[in-house]
Amino acid sequence: MTIRMDNVGIVVEDLTRAIEFFEVLGLELEGRAEIDGEWSGRVTGLPGQRVEIAMLRTPDGHGRVELSRFIEPAIAEDHRHAPVNALGYLRVMFNVDDIDAVLSQAQAHGAELVSNDVVRYEDAYRLCYIRGPEGILVGLAESLP
Repeated sequence: MTIRMDNVGIVVEDLTRAIEFFEVLGLELEGRAEIDGEWSGRVTGLPGQRVEIAMLRTPDGHGRVELSRFIEPAIAEDHRHAPVNALGYLRVMFNVDDIDAVLSQAQAHGAELVSNDVVRYEDAYRLCYIRGPEGILVGLAESLP
């Protein structure tokens, strides 16, 4: 049996702003579309759903993020500002070549560091968490030589 992760899904209110945030991090927009119909509600368990999605991929082509903006039904719950120890989906993490450059670009577009600095983990990584638009939590990791 073979398994490969296809994507991570994140529900947002402002799809355009979320796309721009992930593009600043280096992801590339593959496409944007509205999804509806009986089949889609059967997949998600939300009959009658209408959702606008955008699919973004990492430059290496191995990872994707699917952003969804629900038109119908209304959003059920809001977990955007949950602390890092909350149950359920927490964050997506990207390994980057230059954490300082990515962080600087993200902050120029409104992202905020969750803590005060980038932390070094042994001789393996430099790490940080940032919050982007709508409180989206993203981890950044730079592998150390």
